[in-house]
Amino acid sequence: MTTTSPVSGQAATPQAGTAILGQPNQLFVLFFTEMWERFSYYGMRALLVLFLITEASKGGWGWSRADATNLYGWYTMLAYLTPILGGYIADRLLGTRRSVLLGGFIIAAGHIALFMDTLPSFYLGLGLVVLGTGLFKPNISAIVGQLYGKDNEGARDGGYTLFYMGVNAGAFFGISLCGYIGEKISWNLGFGLAGLFMILGAIQFWLSQGLFGRIGDKIDAAKKAVEEKLDDTPEHVVADRLKAIFVFSFFTIFFWFAFEQAGGSMTIFAADYTDRTLVGTSGFIFKIVNTAMTLIPAAILSWLLFKLYRSTGGKYAMANLSLAVAFAIIWGLCLWMLGREFAMEQSEVPATWFGVLNSFFIVVLAPMFSKMWEKHWNPSGPVKFGTGLVLLGLGFAVLSYGSAGIPQGAKTAQVSMMFLSLAYLFHTMGELCLSPVGLSYISKLAPTRLLGLMFGVWFLNSAIANKIAGSTGAYIDQISSAYSMSVFFLIFTVIPIGAGVVLMAMTPLMKKWMHGVH
Repeated sequence: MTTTSPVSGQAATPQAGTAILGQPNQLFVLFFTEMWERFSYYGMRALLVLFLITEASKGGWGWSRADATNLYGWYTMLAYLTPILGGYIADRLLGTRRSVLLGGFIIAAGHIALFMDTLPSFYLGLGLVVLGTGLFKPNISAIVGQLYGKDNEGARDGGYTLFYMGVNAGAFFGISLCGYIGEKISWNLGFGLAGLFMILGAIQFWLSQGLFGRIGDKIDAAKKAVEEKLDDTPEHVVADRLKAIFVFSFFTIFFWFAFEQAGGSMTIFAADYTDRTLVGTSGFIFKIVNTAMTLIPAAILSWLLFKLYRSTGGKYAMANLSLAVAFAIIWGLCLWMLGREFAMEQSEVPATWFGVLNSFFIVVLAPMFSKMWEKHWNPSGPVKFGTGLVLLGLGFAVLSYGSAGIPQGAKTAQVSMMFLSLAYLFHTMGELCLSPVGLSYISKLAPTRLLGLMFGVWFLNSAIANKIAGSTGAYIDQISSAYSMSVFFLIFTVIPIGAGVVLMAMTPLMKKWMHGVH
């Protein structure tokens, strides 16, 4: 099968056995590259607030909750703001593939700085991760879109959903392993582990360049002019589709500002208000469930690595070797972590563990949602987005109900783990209705010459949402003292559900702007 790049107009170099699960094998190179980048990002993010608020006697910095969540908001905002610059740089200077490669190594340098465990290196590390993410994040999503042309357009939505599995597989292992090592062993070792896998991911992508042919290359001005002439889409259609992209991107603010409480107020809720101590039968059951949750995804990913090796053959042996080394480390760490937990009589679930649930549910549910869109229910984009917002709000409704018994202004409580677990399930189903679908719609609606920039716009709105998330999360103590913890979570129930209903009501207008794109 020959894959055509809509950007360059050139076919990727054909490879023997290029299809894996009905998708171009290049998708799985991107899958694993994104997986390790997300491992590093979410692994570090899971530790950030907890590290800052932990007292100095336990290795933390003893910050207040408000200061820690505010820094978290600034950091995540900038990590999603810089992609608009990264998209522009790729479109005008480097091309998407070189931008991804450069971004990956800058992120790795940032994690090395964080590992050094000094105040200047801490801020330097955060800054480098922000800059690297700006180059990496929008452009790897753009390359995925460039794998699909007229001959395989029907595989695009499924491809983005599989790619999203890679995103969340990385988040799963990053939160699980970095979170565990950071909380139980050493904060800076947790930060350092995140950097190790980013280095291996960047090396794997660098060594796999030949698979992509002309896909992701910089387009010179002459080629761009030719492509613009060949693109016979009327200007008013382009303008309308850009309006649709901006509306979709705007409504993601209402989603991510609530969803990103996961790294701030929901982590605080897990640490201080959730009963995480398990003994006897309940502790043993948790160990068994945690073992299955850890080893089954590792086995699935190892199988995908084997499929990639079979597809690419010995020509890319060094790239596959770097992946194999990474997976050997993953297996070793997982078995060490699980063995250590089984040796303990009493289990205390790490506060970071709850963040793993979102990624685990994604890996389990993504194939089901992909099949649902393909075979059973495939509504228009505004309905999918609106459904995602409503499901997110329902997750916070569960938390609001579960925290109803917490006394006003209480600093600790013992709420059942069930409420936080159910909230993450609803949030995950909402995310699957919105995030991978949004990436796919941008790749379908944006003109080729603006593809990187439009992915940047998508992440710009995510940046705004992340800053709002940090700022609103910082009010957890004030609102729970003045009203209650239940009221605090009710805010994140009402706003997303209201936004979802408004967007669904806009379906006729959005369909008109999309001009036949479904």
